[in-house]
Amino acid sequence: MRAAVVKEANQPLVVEEVKDPTPGPEDAVLRVQASGICRSDWHGWQGDWKWIGLGLELPAVLGHEFGGEVVSVGKNVSSFREGDKVTAPFHHGCGRCEFCRAGRPNLCLNVAVYGFGGWDGSYAEYLLVTQAETNLISLPENVSSTAAAALGCRYMTGFHAIDRGQVSPGDWVAVQGAGGVGLSAIQVAAAVGAQVIAVDISDDKLQQARDAGANAVVNSRTEDVPEAIKEITAGGAHVGIDALGIQETISNSINSIRKGGRHVQVGLTGSDEQGMAQVPIDAITAAEIELVGSFGNPQPKFPGLLSLVAQGRLNPQALVEREVGLEDVNEVFSRMSEFKTKGFNIITAF
Repeated sequence: MRAAVVKEANQPLVVEEVKDPTPGPEDAVLRVQASGICRSDWHGWQGDWKWIGLGLELPAVLGHEFGGEVVSVGKNVSSFREGDKVTAPFHHGCGRCEFCRAGRPNLCLNVAVYGFGGWDGSYAEYLLVTQAETNLISLPENVSSTAAAALGCRYMTGFHAIDRGQVSPGDWVAVQGAGGVGLSAIQVAAAVGAQVIAVDISDDKLQQARDAGANAVVNSRTEDVPEAIKEITAGGAHVGIDALGIQETISNSINSIRKGGRHVQVGLTGSDEQGMAQVPIDAITAAEIELVGSFGNPQPKFPGLLSLVAQGRLNPQALVEREVGLEDVNEVFSRMSEFKTKGFNIITAF
């Protein structure tokens, strides 16, 4: 099969023939029909995230946002068969540990991420999904593989972040970063009746955020973010979401929250922070601000998410900027390095 392979960190990927996967007794193989190009992949390509155990084992096939069709299953797989349209969360659960059994497989003790740590991802014609009964998710008839790829990491992560923030109708939600995760969180927050503020450095991305449902926008290049948000909200956001993971956006989010509010950290840090960021701990204590982590979206929450998409109440496909081919991944990564991508870039030609 053809795949885009990382041979060396921060060097162009090579499209070449690699061995087709074969399923074990508990596994399934998919024909990948759509694969998102995520900033998380870009971080791996950059050589980031070794500090949290998510470095690449080279050569590596990236890709963890996907939709496709089952082409073969192992002998012990009974819930899926050839021809089924499916997706899976980017976080692979073992199905056996205490967190998987408790319905929180995103926190699996043996969690793996497609493309990282030696797991082949979906920048390829075919993809192996082990423990298929635990990890595969059937797609509703009117949810396409492209929509599933858009859901596969950034959108499901934005969906879970709104849940983790306990967002209620009428709440002010300030989202730092109007990239894929940020736009997803904005669309979901608007869908549940929240009032949303988008923060970014790009006027084009802020316009896209308005299109996704943001009530107000703040350009952090030209405005004092906490001051602007407090003025818009008459006191501060009820929930702040950092979708980027740099010190500036983390600080801006926390400093924009009203007393008793919540900061939801979604974005993982890059090489500058390497997992460490400063927070105004005394202000957090005095204002009883909650700091909440949010990772992926547990498999048990997917039926609700897919139902909202099938009903048209959420539209991840509206956030797709371009459909591209395997050979275009390098160009997309270059644009990501310059923060020029807007929304999702999805591989649909393999």
